[in-house]
Amino acid sequence: MAKYLVGISGASGSIYGVRLLEELHTAGHEVHLIVSTGAQQILTQETKYTYNALKKNAAVVYDNGDLFAGPASGSFQLDGMIVIPCSMKTLSAIANGYGDTLTSRAASCCLKEGKPLILVIRETPLDLPGIRNMLSARESGAVILPAMPAFYHHPKQIEDLVEFIIGKVCDQLGLQHTLFKRWKT
Repeated sequence: MAKYLVGISGASGSIYGVRLLEELHTAGHEVHLIVSTGAQQILTQETKYTYNALKKNAAVVYDNGDLFAGPASGSFQLDGMIVIPCSMKTLSAIANGYGDTLTSRAASCCLKEGKPLILVIRETPLDLPGIRNMLSARESGAVILPAMPAFYHHPKQIEDLVEFIIGKVCDQLGLQHTLFKRWKT
């Protein structure tokens, strides 16, 4: 099984991070986790989950301020990293190589080592600096995967919309899933 680093930053949509952790853990992958302070607060505002409950689906949990943790080095072996949701602040740090947190430093390491980096942007509308930062991150090798669910699978509840985004993340990682009904022609 693969080893993935999941970063949950301080943007609305923490349920995306929760569900991805559950999905990767259930599939038997080794999941490492970083949750920003803002994300910890948003988690309790938006969901029924607590930070302690979230940590149960991770093999290792890091403090976002610990720049001496393994993922801060390119020699730390990962199969990929997902920042979900990715705040515009975190996007800016990643796009501009500003490794002031473990999340942004680990993302820079993934980029320089050629490992998959998926940024699930959760913001609307977008301002010009945000669009430029997405372009810069993409040009550096990151996948920009905005939390923009489709509707062709006829979602019936909010969870169906969340599952769609988690499925798209799994698609980018090359992981098999049945999280949503695929488009048929």
